[in-house]
Amino acid sequence: MAQQLSSGPEPQPQSQMTGIVERNIKALLERRRQEKKAKSVENRIADAITRFTGSMAFVYIHLVLFGLWIVWNLGWLGLKPFDPTFVVLAMEASVEAIFLSTFVLISQNRMTAQADKRADLDLQVSLLTEHEVTRLVKMVSEIAKKMNIEEAYDPEIKELEKDVQPEKVLDTMEEQQIKKGLQNKKEGT
Repeated sequence: MAQQLSSGPEPQPQSQMTGIVERNIKALLERRRQEKKAKSVENRIADAITRFTGSMAFVYIHLVLFGLWIVWNLGWLGLKPFDPTFVVLAMEASVEAIFLSTFVLISQNRMTAQADKRADLDLQVSLLTEHEVTRLVKMVSEIAKKMNIEEAYDPEIKELEKDVQPEKVLDTMEEQQIKKGLQNKKEGT
């Protein structure tokens, strides 16, 4: 009897991994919804203003308003200029820039705080993962030794079995940055 060749992989039922990914996505979306709901009125206003001022609609409105202001005050509309030296226009634009930059900074500060929280979460997950992998390396190494597998005696395995100490990694990174900074000063860059 001839064996049938399949044209592709068999359809698989939804894997447990897919369920975990979906759960994580839902949890993250729920967290974002909660954070959005918990934002203060001031932050909501700052975000709305920042969102609007970062849009093309804002640019178009300013093109029309400033264009009309300039054309009017150049006398091209046949109307009496109300700001012939454009001092009022410059002052208005300066005050607007002050307020807009403040709103942008408020939004950026909040976004930085959120990014810091996410970075802390990433670090915690990475440290937990590293700890779990270290334990797995130890376990597999012991199994390999019992089975008398040559690779179990590789000196690199002993190094991989050690837990990473984050404070030492950070210290090493800082030392390297200091050395690089001193080297750049020496080279004049």
